[in-house]
Amino acid sequence: MYKPFVEHLEQELFQRFDLKQRPIPSGLEFNVSQRGKNPATIQSWCYECSELRKIRYTYIDAGASAQIFNCVIYPSHHYELPLLGVDFLSFGQVKNLIVMDFQPLFQDEVYLDRYIRPLQLLHDRYPDLEQDLEMKFYDANQYFSKYLLFAKTNPETVATRVFAAFKDYLSLYWKLLDQAVPSVYFESVQRVVKAQKDYDQYSADRDPASGLFSSYFGHEWSERFLYEFLFEDAVPLAVAA
Repeated sequence: MYKPFVEHLEQELFQRFDLKQRPIPSGLEFNVSQRGKNPATIQSWCYECSELRKIRYTYIDAGASAQIFNCVIYPSHHYELPLLGVDFLSFGQVKNLIVMDFQPLFQDEVYLDRYIRPLQLLHDRYPDLEQDLEMKFYDANQYFSKYLLFAKTNPETVATRVFAAFKDYLSLYWKLLDQAVPSVYFESVQRVVKAQKDYDQYSADRDPASGLFSSYFGHEWSERFLYEFLFEDAVPLAVAA
């Protein structure tokens, strides 16, 4: 279901940036599960360039049972830009959940005016994809913007409206990146370093997908995937304690 999204993302990335492959820890780049009704594959890609320090995306293909596309783009620490976060999950024909946002690293008004407010006009084009659903695992006021797209929908809408919104959000993100001025000040860079690390820790502690990964690929592999790839700057809770 989401293969066209992956293809569009890759086309945009390779046309715009001088990408280098970013290493994925051994054994985490690909896996196959025979659990469940249909065999499931999980494949991940990771790149970097001077403007973006980590571009990671993952696709789970379990046939008719599940199609999942997850992507997070981390700007270089010299940019205070939000992260671009995408999470599209489809389970059969009945459950299709889409989440897409510019995820702010800071919540002060100056930051939000500069990096989040430009999203408003674009967000308003897709009122059907903003359904004010309850967030069960996250605080909607932390690492999410008020222009988040968050909706339950159907496969037809995914192929049309969601795909159009995905293209539009990507285009605006590239525009903000083009306009951004990299900081040369140590304090500013370290502020972003800390904010991105805090994002990883917050996300790893709450990510509901870890249960899904475990159900397909086992607990040990899923823990490695969560802390060594998805949110590599996070520390497992047991270690932190």
